[in-house]
Amino acid sequence: MAAFLSSWPWENFGNFKYLLYGPLIANVVYTRMYEDTPKFNWCLHILILCALRGAVYTLCSGLNHWHFLTRKRRVVQQTVDFKQIDNEWNWDNFILLHAFMALLATYTFPVFTNLPIWNSKGYLFALLLHIAVVEPLYYFVHRLLHSDYFFTNYHSLHHSSVVPQTLTAGHATPLEHIIFGLIMGIPILVTCLLGYGSLRLIYGYVLIFDFLKCLGHGYTECVPPVIFDTLPFLKYLIYTPTYHYLHRKEMNTNFCLFMPLFDALGNTLNKKSWELHRKIFSGEETKVPDFVFLMHCVDVISSIHVPFVLRSFVSLPYTTRLFLFPLWPLALATTMLLWMFGKAFLVMGYTLRGRVHQSWCVPRYGFQYFLPFAKNGINDVIEDAILQADKLGVKVISLAALNKNEALNGGGTLFVKKLPDLRVRVTHGNTLTAAVILSEIHKDVKEVFLTGATSKLGRAIALYLCRRGVRVMMLTKSKERFQSIQNEAAEEHRSCLIQVTKFQAAQDCKTWVVGKWITPREQRWAPPGTHFNQFVVPSILEFRRDCTYGKLAAMKLPEDVQGLGTCEYTMDRGVVHACHAGGVVHFLEGYKHHEVGTIDVEMIDVVWEAAMKHGLRPV
Repeated sequence: MAAFLSSWPWENFGNFKYLLYGPLIANVVYTRMYEDTPKFNWCLHILILCALRGAVYTLCSGLNHWHFLTRKRRVVQQTVDFKQIDNEWNWDNFILLHAFMALLATYTFPVFTNLPIWNSKGYLFALLLHIAVVEPLYYFVHRLLHSDYFFTNYHSLHHSSVVPQTLTAGHATPLEHIIFGLIMGIPILVTCLLGYGSLRLIYGYVLIFDFLKCLGHGYTECVPPVIFDTLPFLKYLIYTPTYHYLHRKEMNTNFCLFMPLFDALGNTLNKKSWELHRKIFSGEETKVPDFVFLMHCVDVISSIHVPFVLRSFVSLPYTTRLFLFPLWPLALATTMLLWMFGKAFLVMGYTLRGRVHQSWCVPRYGFQYFLPFAKNGINDVIEDAILQADKLGVKVISLAALNKNEALNGGGTLFVKKLPDLRVRVTHGNTLTAAVILSEIHKDVKEVFLTGATSKLGRAIALYLCRRGVRVMMLTKSKERFQSIQNEAAEEHRSCLIQVTKFQAAQDCKTWVVGKWITPREQRWAPPGTHFNQFVVPSILEFRRDCTYGKLAAMKLPEDVQGLGTCEYTMDRGVVHACHAGGVVHFLEGYKHHEVGTIDVEMIDVVWEAAMKHGLRPV
C-alpha cells in the first residue's frame, strides 16, 4: 500500500487536470460580468501567478537545453532520456496544488483582502524571515526527508531522476510540496500580518524562489567562480548547480535550500563543492563528440521541435499542433536572423557504448535549398561545420537529407575534394538508406516503378534490383542518364532496366519506390493495393485510401543507447533517419574512407549486415 500523500490525486487525469483551475476561472469571469464595481480578486492573481511560475520553469528549462552555448559547462555529461522525461511529465502538479493552498490562505486570513501594490519595507522583512526561518526550516525538513522512512516512501521519487534538470525541481510527492509550500508561504504571511505586505512582494518572492530552484536543479554551471574569488563570503549565501549536484551524488551532504551557510553550520557541507564548481565552469569535464549528424530545418513551424523550446514536446514525434501557431511569428523572426548570421549549432546528443554522438543543425530551411542564390551560402555553413568537427577531433560527420543534395555539393564530394587533409570522415549515409529501402521490398516482387530514378539512391536501387532479376521501370526523361546507369549493370541484367517517361506505364505495377515527390493526381495511376515505398523529402501525401504508404527510410538505434530524449522530426522514439544510422555504422565499423558521391552497390549488403551486427534494427 502506498504511503499517505505519496501520489497525486489527479495522477490519472492527464491534461484534464487543468480543468481543476476551472473554479478560479469561473470566479474571475463571474466577478467581471456580474458585479457592478469590480473588486480585488485573488482568483485572478493566483491564476496569473500560476502562469508566471510555469513560464519561469519552462524558460529556464529552455535555457538549460541551449547545448550550443552550455555544452562546455555541463555539470552532468549525460543528457535527459525518454524515461526521465516521462517520469517528470507532470512536474507542474505542485503549481496546481499551491494554487489551492493560496486560495485557502486568502479566505483564512483577512489580511490578504486589500493589499497595496507596493510596500518597500516588506522586502526587507521578507528577506530577514527567509534567512532566519525558511532556510533553517527547509534544511531541517530536507535532512528529515533523507531518513529511512521518508526517503523510501517520499523523497526517493525526487532523487530517481538520473540527470538533474530544471523541471526536476517540481518532481516530488504531494506531501513534500505541501510542506515546501507552507515553508515558502511563511515570509509572505508574516510580512502581511505585520502590515508590510504587498502584491509585488508576493509575486516577487514566489518567482525569485522558483528561479533559484531552477538555478540549482539545472545541469549547466552558470555561476562564474570569479564572483566567489572576489567576494568569498558569497559562496555561503548562494548555491550553484554544482553544489546541488553533489547533494544528489553524495546524499549526506549539501542539504541547504539556497544558502550553503546552513550546511556549514550543520557540518554537512561537501568539501569538494568549490573545487568541482571551478573545474566544471572551466570546461575541463567536457567530452568531445565522436560522431556528428549534420541535419537542417524542414520548415518554420517544425523548427520549434527542438529541446530548447519545449522539452516534453520534442520527446514525441513531430506533428503540427495548434499551440505551435502562436509561436510562428517568433520562429519566422528567428529564421531571418539565422539566415543572416547563423552557423551550425548543437541541438541534441546521446551516448552509445561510451562514445558521444551529437546532432548539429545547419540553420537553413527546406525551401532555401532550392533558391539558386542560396547555394554558396549553405555550402559555406556546411563546410564550416565540417572544419569545426575536424578541429574538435570528431571521427565521422554524416550529412542529412538536403545537406548532401547532388545539385548542392555532389553528395558531399565538393567538401572532400576541397579539403583533402580532413581527418574527420564525411559520409552521406545513403548506402544504408538504400539497404533499408531494399529490405522493405518483398523478395517475391518481380516489378518495380521507380521515380527519382537517376538520383544517387535511385541509381543504386535500380542496379541492385536488376541483379535480383526484378524489372525496374525507371521514370526519367533523360535518355543519356538512363543509359549511363544501364551501362553500369551487367550485360545479362540490362534488360531488367526499362526507361519510362509517363506515370501511365505503372498503372499495373503495385510496388512504387518514390524518390521524387509525386502529386495526388500522379498517384491516381497506381492500381488499388499499391504500396508506396519512399525516400523523398518531404514525404508524399497519403492520398489513396486503397493503397499503403511506407515511411521514410529509418532504423532503430541499439538498445544500449543512453541519454536519448529527443525524437528526430517525425520519427518514433529511438528511431533515426537511415542516413543518420548510416553515419553511426560508419563510425562503429571504423571505416577510414569518405562515403560521398555515388553509392557503391557492392557495399549495400556489407553495410546492412554491419548495421545488424551493431544492434540497429529496421522499423
